[in-house]
Amino acid sequence: MRAQPPTPEFITHLDRGGQYCGNAYRALLHQHRALRSQSRRGDCYDNAQAESLWSRFKTEELERWEWPVFADLADARLTLGPYF
Repeated sequence: MRAQPPTPEFITHLDRGGQYCGNAYRALLHQHRALRSQSRRGDCYDNAQAESLWSRFKTEELERWEWPVFADLADARLTLGPYF
């Protein structure tokens, strides 16, 4: 986030790891106006739909290339846009 500041109100999808629950990390996200997407404790199905989407996206789209590299954001949107 320091190298390339994100757009305001971007969403971060996090697991419940301690590094993502700590005050310093949460303060950094707050400073950049990030929205946190984090499952509730003990609810492993809370983010099941999002996990399923990204799993399918990775296997159906990203694994078609040895290493997906795009010239710029417009190229990535053109290539990956139809999936979404």
